[in-house]
Amino acid sequence: MNSQFPIDTRYANRPYYTSEVGGSEEKITDPKQALRALRRRLSLFLLVVISVFVAVAVFTFRATPVYSTSASVIIDSRDNTVVDIGSVLAGSPPESTVVDTEVEIIRSRSLAEKVVRQLDLTSYPEFNPMLREASTLDKIKGQIKGLLGAGPANAQTGDPSETKEMEMVVSALLSSTSARRIGTTYGIEIFANSHDPELAAAIANQIVDQYFVEQLDAKFDATRRANAWLEDRLSELRAEVNDAENAVEAYRASSGLISAGTNTLNEQQMSDLNAQLIVQRAELAEAEARLATLREMTQSGGSADVSGEALNSQVISNLRRQQAEIQREKADLQNRYGPKHPEIERINQEERGINEQIQIELRRIVSNIEGDVAIARKRVQSLESNLGSMRSTLAQNNQASVRLRELERNAEASRSIYEAFLSRFKQTNESEGLAEPDARLLSAAPVPRAPSFPKTSLNLAVGLIFGLMLGVGAIIGAEALNSQIASGEEIEEHFRVPFLGNFPRLTGPAKKDHRAYLLENPTSAYAESFRNLRASIMFADLDAPVKTVAITSSQPDEGKTTMTHGLGLMSAMSGTRTLIIDGDFRRKRLSDTVMEEAPERGFLECLFGECTIEEAVTVDEASNLHILPLTPSRHTPRDVFGSKAFDQLMDQLQDLYDFIIIDTGPLLLLAETRVLTSKVDQVVIVSRWLKTNRAALKQTLSILRDFRARIAGVVINRVDTSKYHRQGYGHSGYKSYAKYYTN
Repeated sequence: MNSQFPIDTRYANRPYYTSEVGGSEEKITDPKQALRALRRRLSLFLLVVISVFVAVAVFTFRATPVYSTSASVIIDSRDNTVVDIGSVLAGSPPESTVVDTEVEIIRSRSLAEKVVRQLDLTSYPEFNPMLREASTLDKIKGQIKGLLGAGPANAQTGDPSETKEMEMVVSALLSSTSARRIGTTYGIEIFANSHDPELAAAIANQIVDQYFVEQLDAKFDATRRANAWLEDRLSELRAEVNDAENAVEAYRASSGLISAGTNTLNEQQMSDLNAQLIVQRAELAEAEARLATLREMTQSGGSADVSGEALNSQVISNLRRQQAEIQREKADLQNRYGPKHPEIERINQEERGINEQIQIELRRIVSNIEGDVAIARKRVQSLESNLGSMRSTLAQNNQASVRLRELERNAEASRSIYEAFLSRFKQTNESEGLAEPDARLLSAAPVPRAPSFPKTSLNLAVGLIFGLMLGVGAIIGAEALNSQIASGEEIEEHFRVPFLGNFPRLTGPAKKDHRAYLLENPTSAYAESFRNLRASIMFADLDAPVKTVAITSSQPDEGKTTMTHGLGLMSAMSGTRTLIIDGDFRRKRLSDTVMEEAPERGFLECLFGECTIEEAVTVDEASNLHILPLTPSRHTPRDVFGSKAFDQLMDQLQDLYDFIIIDTGPLLLLAETRVLTSKVDQVVIVSRWLKTNRAALKQTLSILRDFRARIAGVVINRVDTSKYHRQGYGHSGYKSYAKYYTN
């Protein structure tokens, strides 16, 4: 049924419509409005929700299950190197960038290819698209490309090389696996997905194994490259050391810097000559001292035989003993015979002989000492000469030693480098078998028991939620795209004009003859809608009585003719002298509907003075409604409503009738309707429920404003009351007063 508004005094005393039409679009922000929108679009909402939920359910139950598992490794930050071999086998420092780099190594295609070869993933259709059956879409694509001469549509129809097949399998494996850093730790978690739970675990664990092998291979390769380089370098350094040492020895030999121990031969010889010179000088000094002593004793008159040289002479000692014996014998003879004894003479003569021998021996000793001094002096001179020659040679050798020491330093430097490289070479050889990966296994990938995809309960819940969201979105979209007039609230809110009421849609026999329905059911809701409309029109302008009303619409078939006839009937039945005029010269729907027989005289004949008003007007005896029809054969191209004749006719009619209703043509189509609306007291616009476009109504109101028409308001015609209230356009209070209506 309908939902009527009381007389709205907000629009009273307005001679014509002045406000801007076409407000903002309706927004579903009020909970009540949202509930009403849901009621209106409930079927759409349920369709979207059920469709989405069913689609998700079908996808969930038909989807191939995917099993997921993960293994984790940790970058070992401890130093486990047994032998310090520097940077050859140094592990990666566990920094943030290094951990991220290791993740990229795990995700590399080279490592994935090794996993493919180890697990023979090329024989699994899951990873090898060559083993899958071509879908119908793929076959169609292949046929189209075959017709176009583009070759097979996909790899299934051709015979790709092993390399291309491996690339496809590796790409599929990389899309089914992933690796990520565990928070900010040194740990890396490796994920693998597969339709087979055991294969998923095998893939994750194999990636870990190949990652460890990759690290060991990298270290072994580094060791082998280091050994090869060290071996080549050692050969070069060995030759350099030999050349440097040979250069030292050759220069030493050429320069005479032959060493004996820690010193050269010249230095050793010079040291020996110095020692000999010291000894010879001492001996010379001793001999000269003895000679000088003997000479001093001789020159001073002393007896030279008391000198140390004489005392040390065996000859002189023997002669001294003989001399002492002779002197004893001489003393004895003198005591016995006296000094004149011939024996004493003999003894004196022997004593003189012994003294001469002693003197001869002393002279010989002095001569020997002088010879020794001369020999010692010669030796000293010879040693001094040799020592001087040695000093000259040593000076030359010292100058040559500068170059020798330079060659020795070069040789020593080459020898040190050679020894260092030799030590590193031995270390790398010894440590080749001690290499370990920089990471260690934290946890192996277990065989998953339940699939990770699809999650039935979660998918169904998400499908339901997503369906609800899309359903709400569909409602919002439908409401936003809905441009038809649906309710009085919308008219007042959007267009700022009075809403004059809803008119129910008649069904059955009443739809064919609404006149009979109004006459037989004067207390029905349909009849009450016309009474409310009449009251709203009468009080639209409190300052001036309303006697002439034009009923118009934006477009054809919106019910303005039915509205004119019904309003006229109810006005006449209420006792008001009422006239309805058929002003639609094109279609003449009012005349065709109301008149049982075609009239001979009508509105145009009366207007042109061909008959009187009484002759042109037809009276409905049952309701006392007066009708001014149009004859079917009369047409005119003239501007009827803009003529003075029309103004005069209207003045005459207003003197005869209390309420005059004019049925007009569509305002947007006919110019004469626009002229007519400016000459009546009020204009009623008829819109059809869920049919009239908002833009059309907006344009209609704009035209009426331009022609300074007095707008009584807008009515909504042909409302399906059951849907109207069920879809939330009306209010729930209708049921409380519906009992006042008979039908």
